[in-house]
Amino acid sequence: MMAQYFSLKADHTDKLVFYRMGDFYELFYEDAVKAARLLDITLTTRGSSAGEPIKMCGIPFHSLEPYLAKLVKLGESIAICEQIGDPATSKGPVERKVMRVVTPGTLTDAALLDDKQENRLLALRFVKGRLGMAWLSLASGDFALMDSDVEKIGSELERLRPAEILVPEGTELALLDQLRIPVRKIASWQFENDSAQRNLSRHFSVHDLSGFGVNNDMLALGAAGALLDYVRSTQGGSLPALDGLRVESTTQYIELDAATRRNLEITETIRGETAPTLFSLLDQCATGMGSRLLAHWLHHPLRQHHKIIERQDAISTLIEQARGETLYPVLREIADIERIVSRIALRSARPRDLASLRSSLQVLPQLAAQLPHNGLFRGLAAALNAEPAIASLLQAAIQAEPGVLIREGGVIADGYSRDLDELRHIQSNCGDFLTQLELRERERTGISSLRVEYNRVAGFFIEVTNSYLSQVPEDYRRRQTMKNAERYITPELKQFEEKALSANERALALEKQLYEGLIEALQVHLSTLRLAGQAVATLDVLVCLAQRAELSGYIAPHFCDDAVLHIEAGRHPVVEAQIDDFIPNSAEFHLARKLLLITGPNMGGKSTYMRQVALIVLLAHIGSYVPAQSAKIGRVDRIFTRIGASDDLAGGRSTFMVEMTETANILNNANEYSLVLMDEVGRGTSTFDGLALAWSIARALIEKNRSYTLFATHYFELTRLAQDYPQVSNVHLDAVEHKDKIIFLHAVQEGPASQSYGIAVASLAGVPRDVVRQAKRKLLDLEQNSLQNGPQADLFAVNHYDEAMELELHPAVEALQDINADELSPRDALALIYRLQALI
Repeated sequence: MMAQYFSLKADHTDKLVFYRMGDFYELFYEDAVKAARLLDITLTTRGSSAGEPIKMCGIPFHSLEPYLAKLVKLGESIAICEQIGDPATSKGPVERKVMRVVTPGTLTDAALLDDKQENRLLALRFVKGRLGMAWLSLASGDFALMDSDVEKIGSELERLRPAEILVPEGTELALLDQLRIPVRKIASWQFENDSAQRNLSRHFSVHDLSGFGVNNDMLALGAAGALLDYVRSTQGGSLPALDGLRVESTTQYIELDAATRRNLEITETIRGETAPTLFSLLDQCATGMGSRLLAHWLHHPLRQHHKIIERQDAISTLIEQARGETLYPVLREIADIERIVSRIALRSARPRDLASLRSSLQVLPQLAAQLPHNGLFRGLAAALNAEPAIASLLQAAIQAEPGVLIREGGVIADGYSRDLDELRHIQSNCGDFLTQLELRERERTGISSLRVEYNRVAGFFIEVTNSYLSQVPEDYRRRQTMKNAERYITPELKQFEEKALSANERALALEKQLYEGLIEALQVHLSTLRLAGQAVATLDVLVCLAQRAELSGYIAPHFCDDAVLHIEAGRHPVVEAQIDDFIPNSAEFHLARKLLLITGPNMGGKSTYMRQVALIVLLAHIGSYVPAQSAKIGRVDRIFTRIGASDDLAGGRSTFMVEMTETANILNNANEYSLVLMDEVGRGTSTFDGLALAWSIARALIEKNRSYTLFATHYFELTRLAQDYPQVSNVHLDAVEHKDKIIFLHAVQEGPASQSYGIAVASLAGVPRDVVRQAKRKLLDLEQNSLQNGPQADLFAVNHYDEAMELELHPAVEALQDINADELSPRDALALIYRLQALI
């Protein structure tokens, strides 16, 4: 047996092998040690090898799923080894085979999956600064690929959030080593384009992949081929139902880098929690399919206005016709069709999956009949009217309440198979036969306590207590001796036993055969079923967004192709839901107003204001209504954020280094159609270093990038920029200070703030009073010294940005370049001379 185990383990050295032994899955040696620790189960021994006990642990076979769920969550992969031989006929160990491999990225079992999240397997390929990506959700059948740049890998991983990553052997990338995602290295030849092209073409039964928009020179093609091979190997040769191969492009969606997705807290808070987030606020979907699609929409805001308006019009129709209240209860009755279809394709669907699919298909015509007859709804209605033959087949084949497992029977409906009905008739009449036999034998023998019974160990028998043994007839043959009785068998009972037990075994075998035939018959309907599932998910999201719009007073934004953003009385959707009285604020951008310089106190609402603008733009581009009084949205292609303070100790980057890296990304990639949020840039270093950097970054955003920019800062010296650039507008969030208290007004007003109220906020936070008093005295000294030395703002008089200015100049020369001599007062000129002298 151990020789057999080693031969199987040799093919799965990197996985935990669950080796079936009767009613248990057992693990041996290091697998046992590891599994016992991870699963908190007993580690014991079984036999010995070379004089050493063999370490072993095990779990009951019927309790497999919860243990698998725990291991997969920890990033482990498991090879499930089943007994495929017949113990009755086997000579030596029963034949065993690894029937499936469970890895974090290839889950399909409902018990192992989160209803609201896609479970993606991602393959990556790197060649000369380029990145080829292919990803597949085995549970939903979505299969896509895309070529990109290596520097975008962080944002792509944040967007796709894979459960498992495949890379060629020899791949070295520091980012992958820092991930908490399992990374599998597989043979590099599996990533070759030629073999991938043949493999994928054969799978989709096409001459080539050009019909899917795939070019043979795409890096992602090799990744897609490797991914398909890996899935086939883990699923015992089966593959999910894939309707096609989808090519994604960076021009389809508004680009959001990894920092932006985190900072906007779309589906996860900055602390890594699932709520409160934009997704947790919006997600009132009736189905898991709808929730997953909503999350996908939020991470993939569209650029194409016509597609956005199509969704928006559908939401408008639902609101105007009050359809949400009638559609939602019907949607609640629908099971997760997408995942059931994938399990059917993999031949792993259970009886109750088919029962759930049947009840869902019976509801779909009712759902389609309630849809409006315009726009998106026409296509949805067509997909929902799936072939009635599928529902009819399942109605005829599956019992109303089928058994959990096909091997236990009770799955196939009566009337579906004449042979099965006959075998069941024999079983159902068993009780009547035994009752009649018992009455006849009591009458024949005169033994009133005689019983005719059955159990799984002894089979059928006639039991007679010891006090009546003298009355036992000669044709009784002893079967089993008990303490107070003897058990017998007669020729008539033996003949019935053979017939009844044979009928039971044959019925189970036939039921299994019929079930497999049913699964096979459903294969031709997978595309139809998948389209129906996608239609349900789309309708679910539209109903969800319509209900949120009505509940929270959202409005439909207007779109145009100009460089303009105008939001009247906008609100932060998540914060608004957490507090009683949210103060709405407006934001306006156009060609003559491209940067809002935001000042005001900490806790005054600067970050909330900035994020709400980005979230309103994001919501508008998924087709949703938005939290505002009105909104006009022009062309937007990217959203960038530089918010918050965090370090990257594993990557050897300080908080300030992270801040500057994110800032560099913005300055190098933002354009006139990008929305940029910059919060307190430059605060991670000394005051003058930070001030100089913030000033230079703001100027670059104005002159070079020309983005829609919200620039929050505590450097009041920067407010001078509005005097030199007409595209800059100062706005502030004010507060009122009374004695030792501060009241935040949270209202955005034109003009710069008068002060930061930092000491007042420190007092509010509980800083000891003596520390606050000393800080106030020191602040007074610093302000007086600043006044005596001249206004710092004049140090930042504008010298327009020049890309050609690359030479390192003497600090005194740089200071002179930034001076406008015509604007210097005599006192300023004298101060400048002293400063230049000090620099020299």
